[in-house]
Amino acid sequence: MQRSGVVTPSLIVAFTKLLTGAFVVAREPVVRCRDVRNFSPWRRDVREIDPPLLTVLAAGVVVTALLCFVPPMRAATRLESDQAPAPSGSSVRLTNVAGAAGLNFAYQHSPTAEKYYVESAPAGLAVFDYNGDGRPDIFFTNGAPIPSLQKDSPKYSNRLYRNDGGLHFTDVTEAAGVAGVGYAMGAAAADYDNDGHVDLFVAGVRQNQLLHNRGDGRFEDVTSRSGIASGDWAVAAVWFDYDNDGRLDLFVVNYVQWTPQTNRYCGDQARGVRTYCHPRFFQGLPDRLYHNNGDGTFEDVSARAGLLTHIGKGMSAAIADYDHDGRMDLFVTNDTVPNFLFRNKGNGTFEETGLLAGVSVPASGRPVSGMGTDFQDYDNDGWEDIFFTALSGETFPLFRNDGKGSFTESTPAAGLVTATTRLSGWCGALVDLDNDGWKDIFTANSHANDRVSESTGWNLANSVFINDRHGRFRDATAEAGLATALAAHRGCGIADFDGDGRVDIVVLVLGASAELWHNESPSPNQWLDVRLIGTKSNRDGIGARVTVGQQVRTMTTAIGYASSSYAGLHFGLGPEAGTVRVEVQWPSGARQVVEGVKSNQTVEIREQ
Repeated sequence: MQRSGVVTPSLIVAFTKLLTGAFVVAREPVVRCRDVRNFSPWRRDVREIDPPLLTVLAAGVVVTALLCFVPPMRAATRLESDQAPAPSGSSVRLTNVAGAAGLNFAYQHSPTAEKYYVESAPAGLAVFDYNGDGRPDIFFTNGAPIPSLQKDSPKYSNRLYRNDGGLHFTDVTEAAGVAGVGYAMGAAAADYDNDGHVDLFVAGVRQNQLLHNRGDGRFEDVTSRSGIASGDWAVAAVWFDYDNDGRLDLFVVNYVQWTPQTNRYCGDQARGVRTYCHPRFFQGLPDRLYHNNGDGTFEDVSARAGLLTHIGKGMSAAIADYDHDGRMDLFVTNDTVPNFLFRNKGNGTFEETGLLAGVSVPASGRPVSGMGTDFQDYDNDGWEDIFFTALSGETFPLFRNDGKGSFTESTPAAGLVTATTRLSGWCGALVDLDNDGWKDIFTANSHANDRVSESTGWNLANSVFINDRHGRFRDATAEAGLATALAAHRGCGIADFDGDGRVDIVVLVLGASAELWHNESPSPNQWLDVRLIGTKSNRDGIGARVTVGQQVRTMTTAIGYASSSYAGLHFGLGPEAGTVRVEVQWPSGARQVVEGVKSNQTVEIREQ
């Protein structure tokens, strides 16, 4: 407890933030003035702030408001640089065909008047070919009743939909044995035992599950004997081979310490207005790393790897060899605390370099609500960049890899400030939607609080931003057909579900039907899908860098928010591709080149 009139650490921190905020407003008046107008009680519960601290914060609001009306010297330049670029000539058209396709799934997040914190955070999905027929299938995680957090009826089953071809899906949950346990949050697909059948890890609230694909259309729950623990609130996971031994290891992203019994009241209790709490009310957790022993079991090496000292509030993670030293690194988004960039040192340990590399926080210096992420090269310079979504007022940050071990925030230069400031995003993916050879951006959007708007609640439309091939993105949400489809969107999956050469997108929705956005873009551009089979490397080729022309993609299944997309590597080739050269840098260190590969096909490359 603090006494009035005493200078305390809280007051010092508040005063520092006041000066920082004044500087940010003076430097970025357009964005920050909008933040003041959109100030939300969900972000701060003023009734719980002590009087001296409240006085300082009130002074900060006054100073910030005054600065909003001071004509900034650099404002004109910023406004001009942040205008949307002229259309590049490409157009994207997406149509929701979920109903006709037989996808009748709705995530049961079990909303209650008590506003249990977990209700707002779900959830993700996985896209992968579970039965080896060459067509990507869809797995949806699902919730459970609260406060039990245990599935007690088929209503709460996780769901697996088999792709029958022709954009039609059949629910095969019971036959496949994947109904699941507990309040599921995220999914990660990969062949962890190199047997040619894609397995599945399901992250959940205090209950994780490892499902081994038997190869006969069914999965076996091997969690108990695998050595993978439960107990924490896990949101997402990443399969990757951190020690390049040819076996996929598992990184589990943990969120915060929370139980139904410790759920607190946030909002205006006097008026009976209850909201979901801000993450600051909960202690964070370290993430976990499990080493694959090669016999179906895993060893928790989190402490040995140097991860347990880094306490975050993890939401998702992505992998890439960002410094090109031959080892897979990890980027982890955190909710309202700095992000992590774990650099793989090659000796079984990781060094957290987020601050030094420039990706722990955006240029404003403030941590944001990091959500879904992707770690791919958006500007075709050969170096993997970082994109992630955040909440309203925070933009969707984009970090450009400078090729020297660090990153520069390019959100303003890419034209994404104005386009994303009013959005709250969950899933985010760098994907070439128009096959022009440049990665575009798709985001699945929704506010984190269902009381943001009296008319629409937390519902928002998804977004599409088209890469103009010069480092900038154009907001094409309306022309793509997404603008009127408002919902509480969360996780997403990327795949060409009907084999027509155009990438489609499936999106999980809280309490309403999932969406399947069929890509019907009228483009003459050609394409190539690359599927890898490792021999010395892990069988999935996860971690391989594949180069086609000037494009580079890292093979990964960790894309977006709490989600997984295992459907090969898609390359748009433009209108006159003919044949192309494909180069693969395998995790084993081997380099393989395939010449004269024809376009408009799926090519399988086996490690030599």
